[in-house]
Amino acid sequence: MDTTRNFIEDTVFYARRIRMFEREDWNVYFAWVGLMIGLLFSVCGFVGVGYFNGVKYPSYVWNLPLGTVIFIAAISFDTIGHRSVYKMALKRGEALVHHITIAAGISSCVLLCLAYTWPEFLKIPAFCMVALSVFYSMIDEGMHWFRFYQGNSDRVEMWSHFFIFVGHTIQISTWCYWFLMGYPGVKETLQFLPL
Repeated sequence: MDTTRNFIEDTVFYARRIRMFEREDWNVYFAWVGLMIGLLFSVCGFVGVGYFNGVKYPSYVWNLPLGTVIFIAAISFDTIGHRSVYKMALKRGEALVHHITIAAGISSCVLLCLAYTWPEFLKIPAFCMVALSVFYSMIDEGMHWFRFYQGNSDRVEMWSHFFIFVGHTIQISTWCYWFLMGYPGVKETLQFLPL
């Protein structure tokens, strides 16, 4: 890390690493960020349909898109470093932790959606996958801090990871709480969807 640059200059320097991307890096970047943007549009679309048709959601529901936006902004930066200067460092095991975390995170969201229909059956698997996604996120954080201490990371990547964790915990905590409260507003919104 160059200590002569301020944080804004470091952030611009970090973002410019996107110029190092090859075709595979662009594919991974757009697949990952695009997947999360798809989640955001799905959530916002669903809640928006209800809201614009007069459904009253509890105020905490709006934390779901908020957490997702924070998560998307953070991974948009973090993935630049992962697919450029830190690509080789991640191949030593950190990439596998990322894949496990992503699999657990996606599974938790899918299970929480399906738990609307089968709450008793899917409550435990959904919460297990939520817990595993957080657990593996914490392992990932430990690996990032280890790289940082070795000089194989920088403060922009570390702040990106902080906001990834913030976004993820806001989003998934909101979703779990909404489920536990019986998904108020969901039944009313479903009647406005062309199913």
